[in-house]
Amino acid sequence: MSAVLTGVGLALPGVTTPRDLLAPVPGGAEPVDPAARIGKKGLRFKDRATQLALACADAALADAGLLGPEGLTVPGETVAVLVASNYGNVDTVCSVVDTIAAEGTAGGVSPMDTPNASSNVIASTLAIKYGLRGPNLMVCNGATSGLDAVRWAAALVGARRADRALVLAVEPDNEMVRRLTGADRIVDGAAAVVVERRAAAAVRGAEARARVGSAVRAGSVEACLERLAGDDRTPPAAWFGPGGEQGAGSSLLPSGTVHHALADTFGEASAVLGVLQCAGTIGWYADGGAGPVYALAGRDGDDATAGLALLAPGRS
Repeated sequence: MSAVLTGVGLALPGVTTPRDLLAPVPGGAEPVDPAARIGKKGLRFKDRATQLALACADAALADAGLLGPEGLTVPGETVAVLVASNYGNVDTVCSVVDTIAAEGTAGGVSPMDTPNASSNVIASTLAIKYGLRGPNLMVCNGATSGLDAVRWAAALVGARRADRALVLAVEPDNEMVRRLTGADRIVDGAAAVVVERRAAAAVRGAEARARVGSAVRAGSVEACLERLAGDDRTPPAAWFGPGGEQGAGSSLLPSGTVHHALADTFGEASAVLGVLQCAGTIGWYADGGAGPVYALAGRDGDDATAGLALLAPGRS
């Protein structure tokens, strides 16, 4: 793929830069306050996920050099938006359903809640806020959502549907999400990267932080590793993947391969995990890392695990 990552944004407790993702986050970190980051304007009546997304998008666009004091530095139609979230507005949806069930009519639903009940509210809000008029897509397909969004963004810019794409993933921590997931820790944050066609990045002098390599889907972590390694079976220098020992016994992951299990650090990350792994890869290269990095997310099953190879910045 001829796509590179030119920007990164994070809205996570205890995290400031991508390098922070390479080490455990200190316990007791305060939740992100979007208003403290970008001001209160535009946040009223927005749900937690959308507020986190706005704070994260602001950071990513600015980091990529696409957002300045006067707004976008490139034409809005050249920027696509892809957002991944599985539980982003579930609290609003459940609240609306409970209101209708209790009153027997939709008349009691607040008109301020109605827009937030649409699954694509986060992606549309970002497009409206920043004037991003390229293709707009909301991805809500489970644990692979984040990596799928990055993969589709790379394909989209490669097909010249846009020159660049803001790829953002967000999940909130609230009672309803905990009930649905059964988890006692939810990431309550967002991560974003800017995926850009290499030639378009070069025209505006943008720095490539990492390159997008091959993307695969398979039935297990091991199968993904096999396909990412290819015929030469060169092991990655580092990999971001499931926690615990899954994949650790693979011949494609020798003892010297660095493993970052971000889900162990942040708890249930759901759609955020894949984009968070890409942000962590940017931190890996910024910290002096070299060689390919593999990102994997999903579960064992028919094509239920996604894998992405990220390569060092620079010429191929």
